[in-house]
Parts: sequence; C-alpha cells; structure tokens
Amino acid sequence: MSARPIVTDPDTGIPDLIRRLSEDSRRLVTNEVALAKLETKESLHRATRGVLWLALAFGAAVVMLVALTILLTTLLGRLNNGHMWFGAILTGALELGLGFWLVKKGLTSYAAPSYTLVETREALKDTAHWTASARR
Repeated sequence: MSARPIVTDPDTGIPDLIRRLSEDSRRLVTNEVALAKLETKESLHRATRGVLWLALAFGAAVVMLVALTILLTTLLGRLNNGHMWFGAILTGALELGLGFWLVKKGLTSYAAPSYTLVETREALKDTAHWTASARR
C-alpha cells in the first residue's frame, strides 16, 4: 500500500477534516486486521510444523525401537548368562529415556510463542481506543 500525500487546503472545513480522519481510521483498522490475519496464519503454520515434527519423531521412534528392543534385549540377556528379563528391563529404560527426549523436542517446537501476534493485538486495542476517542 502506498501512502497518500497530505494536501493542505486552508479552505478545508472541520467536517472535511473529520471525514478524512474517519476514513484514515477505517483504513488503519482494516490494515491492522489484515496484519493480524497474516500473523495468525503464520502462527498456525508454525504450530502445524511442530505437530508434524512430533508425529515424525513418534513414528520413527516406534519403528526404530521395535528393532532395537529385540536386538538389545537379546544381546543384554545373553551377556547376563541367558537372563532375558534383565535385557528387557534395561532396554525398556533406555527406550523411555529416548522417547521422553523426542516428545520434549516436539512439544518445545510446538509451543514456541509468536511474539508478533501479541504485539498486533495490543496495537489493535490501541487503535480502537484511539478511534473511539477521536470520534468524541
């Protein structure tokens, strides 16, 4: 959008100035709403990306851990004189730790705040307050 040049006319009356002010206020509010929509869309895109990473982490962890569980359980059981229960317990503990780390990484990505959306909401409140006080 381009800025309109300010034309100063000494014969301009108060009603014309008020009309221009209300038109500018409407345009400003419309632009603020459009900006808020764009920032909401960006925040939704970021949240979707976080959910995608969380789902990919979960899917990869399931496939990987099934194979790793069998391998580690067997390996640790054989190393412990054929006690497979020991291998299963140790492998389960390792898998829980890895799963926790992957979930934490996904949730951190999902919960990243959008600072610009908060600023836009505050600007909209200021604009609405300014418009209401200008009409008085």
